[in-house]
Amino acid sequence: MAGTEVANAEVVVVGGGLEGLSIAWALTRAGVTDVLVCERGGLAGGETGKSSGVVRCHYGVPSLAWMAWKGVQVFEGAADLLGGDVGFVPSGYVVGVGPVNADALAANVADHRALGIDVALVDPDTVAGLWPQLELADFAAFAYEPRGGYGDAYRTALAYGATARRGGAAIHPYTPVAALTAAGDRITGVELVGGQRISAPTVVVAAGWFSAGLVAPLGLELPVRAQREPILLVDPGTPVHGAPVLSDLVSLQYLRPEPSGQLLVGNSDHRRPDFVARPEGYLNRATESETERLGDKLAARLPGFPNLALATSYAGCYDVTPDYNPVIDRVGPTGLLLAAGFSGHGFKISAAVGELVADLVVAGDSRDPRVPAADFRLARFTEGRPLAGAHSYVGAGEMR
Repeated sequence: MAGTEVANAEVVVVGGGLEGLSIAWALTRAGVTDVLVCERGGLAGGETGKSSGVVRCHYGVPSLAWMAWKGVQVFEGAADLLGGDVGFVPSGYVVGVGPVNADALAANVADHRALGIDVALVDPDTVAGLWPQLELADFAAFAYEPRGGYGDAYRTALAYGATARRGGAAIHPYTPVAALTAAGDRITGVELVGGQRISAPTVVVAAGWFSAGLVAPLGLELPVRAQREPILLVDPGTPVHGAPVLSDLVSLQYLRPEPSGQLLVGNSDHRRPDFVARPEGYLNRATESETERLGDKLAARLPGFPNLALATSYAGCYDVTPDYNPVIDRVGPTGLLLAAGFSGHGFKISAAVGELVADLVVAGDSRDPRVPAADFRLARFTEGRPLAGAHSYVGAGEMR
């Protein structure tokens, strides 16, 4: 966008990552075609590319579980809905818990089945058949989602963007927004770093941890922090293909196969979070102590692979809220919406996030009764009413 002239759009979306591009796609599907997306760098070039891509519906919050189930159906139908393969692998998803959490698991599975989600409690023999190399003795109960698995957040984001463009949206990478603009109690658009202004009666801020800084000058406090998490890629010695994602809520880790046959291993213990003050400059690899901690847990869980070896590692940052659930809300001046603080849930619920934001823009409220917009209101934090499931897990309540 050269020059200082004022551009115009019906909706400006700030952020060209997974959520911003899903929002653009959903808006065009809802008939709002004059959409302009501004991304500070390359499309999906931030934390979207760091996503571990796990697809599961196992949430204690019913609206999140349903949003993830909608995501499964979009990923399965990507050829028709998004114009091609987005890298979704329906390997299945297993979650295992210890004795203290067995009742909560059963209650959550019952809730999910009542929503229509394809999930069931399964016995250890079933899990052993799916993952023969696992040590299962310390688990007390399991649930299995046969249509879960993992995907590629980067490819999915680009597919959202390409489909949004076909629907009429304009998408501009390397177009950083410096500020939101308002007049009185109404949003008026955005100002770019180069001084150019884009006029719009509706602005959606979907810029991850940068969202808080953008809305703060308008008097809005978005309690989002950047939480760094390492990821290991492990060579198991014998390639692993076809195994489901495992969410291990006993040793608090998750693992899944990569298409290469390597294992992707992540941390599910968020009781001592590593918050970083400058998320653009965090260490982009696992430290020696992190590698040792994650590696020891993995080796204990996979005694059937005696030759585990670290291939490489990297790190990413979640944009987390105090209750580890997102904010998707109309806030501040009329015409301003927030979609931020996804706390690690963003990939699997991204399609439903776009739909919810489009509903808020077009209808002023969610049009899906199973996704109450009030669940994701910003005011819940000042009200002292965080979003939480009815059946939380001892020691593993975050991101659930």
